[in-house]
Amino acid sequence: MDWIQRLKDLTVDDIIEWIEYMGTFGPLPGILVTMAEALLPFLPLIVLLVANATAYGMWQGFFLSWIGTTLGAAIVFLFFRLFGARFSSYLQRRYPKAKVMFRWLEHRGFTPLLIAYSLPFTPSALVNIMSGLSTIPIRMYMVALSLGKAFLVFTITLVGHDLASILRLPMKIVLIIVMFIILWLLGKKWEQRYNREEPKED
Repeated sequence: MDWIQRLKDLTVDDIIEWIEYMGTFGPLPGILVTMAEALLPFLPLIVLLVANATAYGMWQGFFLSWIGTTLGAAIVFLFFRLFGARFSSYLQRRYPKAKVMFRWLEHRGFTPLLIAYSLPFTPSALVNIMSGLSTIPIRMYMVALSLGKAFLVFTITLVGHDLASILRLPMKIVLIIVMFIILWLLGKKWEQRYNREEPKED
């Protein structure tokens, strides 16, 4: 469809122009543009994040983008958690492998979710839906979502806001790698703690 293709082809300048047009609403447009990507996953997330960093500055752009992407993903998750129970049951009856996948996600899902949300090319819309259809605890999901999106948004915002600085100071790349490793280790620790607290099945 033409309108979908037009949205896919949005540029940083297009987004900045819209943000400036909606300037009377303060920071709200910066939240809405990134929240929309969770609802319309064909939108170019990297373009939206770079546009926010350019329009609002690095730190405010990061904060607004993080709020928007996290809220958008949480809305999709909660929608499928509230209204997708029958569909989840159907999938697990119709496709036995789906039942295995859901069970794996519910028992080992924190670290995979954390990593999935930290990477820019993960199909996050599918992750949101599958998480909502599973019975993964909401608290676990929200922590993985918030931390993963924070890392993703910070990395893209940092690179997109001042790529020349990244090239001049390769230590920033090392910092990003170290942050990712720390995030992964925290994810494993949280997952192990959750598995210890989870009551054993009879």
